[in-house]
Amino acid sequence: MSEVSLTKRKEKCENCTKQCNKKQSENGASSHQEEEEVNGQVHDSSQLLLSACLSCEGCLSEEESLKISQQNLEEVKRVLALNKKCDVSKHKVLVASVCPQSLPFFAVKFGVDITDAAHKLCGFLKSIGVQFVFDTTLAAGFSILECQKEFIQRYRRRHHDSHALPMFTSSCPGWIRYSERVLGSLVTPHICTARSPQQIMGCLIKDYFSKQQKLSPEKVYHVLVAPCFDKKLEAVREEFYNSLLETRDVDCVLTSGEIYCLMEQRKTSVEELDSVPLDHVMGDSGDVALVRHEGRGSEGFLEHVYKHAAKELFGVDVQEITYKNLRNRDFQEVTLERDGETLLQFAAVYGFRNIQTLVHRMRKGRVPYQLVEVLSCPGGCLSGRGQSESEAAGRVDKVLVQQMEEAYSSLPLRLPEVNPALHTLYQDWLQGQDSAQTSTLLHTQYKNQSQSHTQPPHMQW
Repeated sequence: MSEVSLTKRKEKCENCTKQCNKKQSENGASSHQEEEEVNGQVHDSSQLLLSACLSCEGCLSEEESLKISQQNLEEVKRVLALNKKCDVSKHKVLVASVCPQSLPFFAVKFGVDITDAAHKLCGFLKSIGVQFVFDTTLAAGFSILECQKEFIQRYRRRHHDSHALPMFTSSCPGWIRYSERVLGSLVTPHICTARSPQQIMGCLIKDYFSKQQKLSPEKVYHVLVAPCFDKKLEAVREEFYNSLLETRDVDCVLTSGEIYCLMEQRKTSVEELDSVPLDHVMGDSGDVALVRHEGRGSEGFLEHVYKHAAKELFGVDVQEITYKNLRNRDFQEVTLERDGETLLQFAAVYGFRNIQTLVHRMRKGRVPYQLVEVLSCPGGCLSGRGQSESEAAGRVDKVLVQQMEEAYSSLPLRLPEVNPALHTLYQDWLQGQDSAQTSTLLHTQYKNQSQSHTQPPHMQW
């Protein structure tokens, strides 16, 4: 996250963990409670929304804080500057991967369609020294397929494994952070082990692509463009660092807004940008056909797993999914029924207020779902704070989000199952879908890191 954002969060955050409580008492916190407006509602600063303080200094070690503080434009500029010097030993090949949820932001800002925006963005990144620019949809396809496979395995062992179901999706780093640090063993055994699209893209670049280019992984500097700041938290996780080569799968995460800020700093106009096609990870020639996965503004894990499970477990072909709103548009469920029997019941839960409801129900043993798609941002990934906040007020720009949703929905749908590139990579890169290589590179483990398994009573959502 940007230095300004990190500082802002540190100043705001209080009372989210025992560490924060300790810090507050040590600093002699004032009894006066300041009020501020968050998401249109007034909250005092000691009861800040959790989504605004996930990465406060109370939850981060000094080492983590340092690593995250290095994920900014200045660090990328430093690497670019080194490449311009004569010392070839310090040169790095810059690779940028762009999340599909970031492209609508640039489409709206540039006033063009998504394909044109992707080409303009690619042109800009290459003009400043980035050598390869990829779209992360391929990595998301891997994540979806692995999530589908794991759900089927968990469903079939549900009667003798109390942790098999419900399964929670694992693509949102804000949700993962909260699960590990606060909820602990109540939730972590239920989290899908499939890596997020971001980290699978990291493996693709540092393992597969670097070998194709005959480069050592540490000679590749991988920048990922994402819609939210919490992706920076994910990039610095210990398991995604190769201590032998001293390199990360994703070296730096920049939000869409940070990239746009760089364009403004360089006084770059859209009209003067060259339109350059995106690159292929597999080295194929020709333009990359931009597509999206099912789901509104995110990768659609729920819809993909739901349709796959309906077919695989019950022989039912689901063409369209009907969502039922529960608390609001960000808490929905879908149900598969046959002859009056409920076969599958999934839920999509976005935003921490709704996550709180889900957790309360889980503690009371009243969660009927086999799978829950959980995202910390209300509205999903398109509403990530790295691209959805208005410049003036620092709140979500609802008009911008609606425009991004319309732009994203214009992309054609493509099921990962029918993507030949995925099948090729499973064989050529991973030695098969059920190989040890697939398990190692496409999966990870989430563990309890909390001191207490109960939510602090003062925590607001």
